[in-house]
Amino acid sequence: MSSPDLSKLHIDRQSGGGEKLRSRPWLRIVLVVALLALAAAWVAHRMTAAPAVETTSVVNAWPAQNYTVLNASGYVVPQRNAALSSKGQGRLEWLGVLEGSRVKTNEIIARLESRDVRATQEQAAAQVNVARANLEQSLAEERDAQANLRRSTELLAKGFISGAQQDTNKARADKAAAAVTSARAAIASSEANRRVAEVAVEQTLIRAPFDGVVLTKNANVGDNITPFSSALNSKGAVVTIADMNTLEVEADVSESSIARIRVDQPVDIQLDALPELRLAGVVARIVPTVDRAKATVMVKVRFVERDTRVLPDMSAKVAFLDRAVPADEKKAVTAVQPGAIVDRGGRKVAFVVNDNVVRMTEVTPGARIGDLVQVTGLKSGDKAVLNPPDKLKDGMPVTAAKK
Repeated sequence: MSSPDLSKLHIDRQSGGGEKLRSRPWLRIVLVVALLALAAAWVAHRMTAAPAVETTSVVNAWPAQNYTVLNASGYVVPQRNAALSSKGQGRLEWLGVLEGSRVKTNEIIARLESRDVRATQEQAAAQVNVARANLEQSLAEERDAQANLRRSTELLAKGFISGAQQDTNKARADKAAAAVTSARAAIASSEANRRVAEVAVEQTLIRAPFDGVVLTKNANVGDNITPFSSALNSKGAVVTIADMNTLEVEADVSESSIARIRVDQPVDIQLDALPELRLAGVVARIVPTVDRAKATVMVKVRFVERDTRVLPDMSAKVAFLDRAVPADEKKAVTAVQPGAIVDRGGRKVAFVVNDNVVRMTEVTPGARIGDLVQVTGLKSGDKAVLNPPDKLKDGMPVTAAKK
């Protein structure tokens, strides 16, 4: 048997699969699509395999909740406020305040046109001067009449004048004395007229009755001001001011719960505009009337702690307490629902969800605050898994359970 001729065998290195792949671009597209489909299937599998968990928020809680016996809502109001107007009538000539301006007691904040009443005041003052001059003249005449009467009395005793002359001199002295009395009465009358004119001038000035802050400006320079705003296109109150040191909260309490409220009871006040601020208060008084429509009783709460950011008409929530909050419990603490804390390997942990992945975090639980428990190791705003299952592990992907 002859041996095969191996010299004819060789490898063709110029042809192969690479050449076919380059000559068929659609095949590359098919491969890319297949890889994308596999990646999508893997992601879908991971999402499908991720367990659905219920989460709860980590929040800031206030220990005062442990002492709360009743909650109510209301509004901040000033106990002392006033709508300032003038008893006089005229055009507003000057206004010296704006909204938010602070004023002092008896400070002039506005002025009406007063040229006419000032002219009357000057005329009354001149009349006082005339009356005083008339008094001086009457006093001079009285002194002369009295001196003449004394001389005539001496002459009558010596027989140098007649009795008729003595009677005439006496009548003159009496008349001078009456003139002095009349002059003094005229002075009193003219001074009274001057005071009336001064009051009329004063009524054109609008003064602050107490220290306070301007809340609203109701009129502008040039407006007609009348005492009761009864005239057409006229204004009554020029500004409204309030004493910010008398701010209090008016809260409506159900009449069925009013027995749980007492005067001087400690209160915790939270303002909707300042949610991170809690202020101590005390029940100042309970208004002895019931709102029939709402079946509520108004309770007025006085601020014990004050803040300059508190303004009238802010809405407020009031927590009536059974005792005052201790000083070391007046700050907010981090708290979460107890079901978010579990044992893992002898440690207290919570599972925090971040970007659909849970991270096991060691925590230290503290005191109960209402339905929550104080916790360290978490921060407000975290999302923790509520009642985490035993199979839940650190780094495991999760999805939020539908509620």
